[in-house]
Amino acid sequence: MELTVLVDNNTMIDRYYKGEAGLSFYIKEGDKNILFDLGYSDLFLSNSYKTDIEISDTDYIVLSHGHLDHTGGLDPLIKYYAELDSFKKEDHPQIIAHPDCFEGKYYKDGRSIGINISKNNLSSSFKLKETIYHYWITDKLVYLGQIERNNDFEAKDPLGFIYKIEKGNEDYILDDSALAYKSKKGLVIITGCSHSGICNIAEQAKRITNVDNIVDIIGGLHLLNPKKKKIEKTKQYIKELNLKKLHACHCTDLISKTELSKVANLIEVGVGMKIKY
Repeated sequence: MELTVLVDNNTMIDRYYKGEAGLSFYIKEGDKNILFDLGYSDLFLSNSYKTDIEISDTDYIVLSHGHLDHTGGLDPLIKYYAELDSFKKEDHPQIIAHPDCFEGKYYKDGRSIGINISKNNLSSSFKLKETIYHYWITDKLVYLGQIERNNDFEAKDPLGFIYKIEKGNEDYILDDSALAYKSKKGLVIITGCSHSGICNIAEQAKRITNVDNIVDIIGGLHLLNPKKKKIEKTKQYIKELNLKKLHACHCTDLISKTELSKVANLIEVGVGMKIKY
């Protein structure tokens, strides 16, 4: 498997890409090409040109969850495919996501933080696979579905509201999911924001794949000024994983990265980075 960072908050030094407060990875696994999240804008498209990635070769789009910094690129992507006249809907990639990903999401002050395009519009351009269950994309790469939340320190606080049938409820972001890849050396966890908790995600990946050894985690860990209990228990869990590498990025603040670097081999992430597993 090869993973290319198309969008992140950070860009690598002496690599002349642009970054934004969002995340997008392009994954090549076997004969399948997967776009994991699309960032906040059309930036994933312009950065893909510079990394010699042909977006029209994409087979699957996986949405980690329904926040706009991971789905804002959907509208530019629809326009991109509309300009490819020879392409029909059946030639477009399939979108894989939790059903709640497409619901309205708002902050307490009323600002929308969810997908800015309707599901009907999306389904006119892409095939949709909505599922709360895990889904094997290849025999080595799996979408983890709705993450079980079993520990006492992660995913305990809501983030805004979710609207279903015009009723607002506190949003615990049940749509938050991730990917797991079975490499020869162990599992690689690929996550967007880890709202469901990176430790919960890792445990679900182990259950689904029947592999206990995790060698790398790449993505956002949603550690933004975390409570002491959360960062300490996360550190303990990460230490016990005995990772080869930890690629924490996007929504992981400097203090949290510093703390995690005490228990894992923390690697800097930025746009343009390519990793082969």
